[in-house]
Amino acid sequence: MLRDIAKENDLFIVADEVYREFIYDDFEYMSFAHLEDISDRVIITDSISKRYSACGARIGSIASKNKELIKQILKLCQSRLCVATIEQIGAAELVNVPDNYFDEVVEEYKKRRDIVYSALNDIEGVICKKPHGAFYIIAKLPIENAEDFVIWLLREFDIDNETVMMAPAEGFYATKGLGKNEVRISYVLNEESLKKAMNIIKEGLKKYKNKK
Repeated sequence: MLRDIAKENDLFIVADEVYREFIYDDFEYMSFAHLEDISDRVIITDSISKRYSACGARIGSIASKNKELIKQILKLCQSRLCVATIEQIGAAELVNVPDNYFDEVVEEYKKRRDIVYSALNDIEGVICKKPHGAFYIIAKLPIENAEDFVIWLLREFDIDNETVMMAPAEGFYATKGLGKNEVRISYVLNEESLKKAMNIIKEGLKKYKNKK
């Protein structure tokens, strides 16, 4: 469908494929680069920060078979300051990471996903689908405004001096009003921390709904 829209309306497709290794449950990844008939309309962006857990490292890449586009992008890159030297050195070394690195990482994230998904489904009123890629999960909560709940968790609720920070999901929707009672949870913590976080959310929802 996106292919047809791009061709009919003379548009480019900008594909953020930074999570392409993080695929679960025997699903297969297919890059937009494989769509030969629109190869000159595809721009693929990538980053080391997600793939190698290099949070904060502002270094990535842009790939396209459109030579004129790449020529203009190169001009832009040459007119700007470069990425920090230490990040360039680190990124260059990542080509030496063994092939089995992602096998181990994906298996670990799959375990974390299953912990979060199972815990969310045990909370009354919470609705979510099991994600098959990346390391985020969107959950619909039994409340009216997720942002208010997130702020309340940070300001007024804790268990043993610990609480949870989540991203209100409304900002991830293009349609106004959608996602107002949803949150996005990133399962990047270790298993025990995720279990504690899920319990905080569960108990927090109970208290939040009863406080009104």
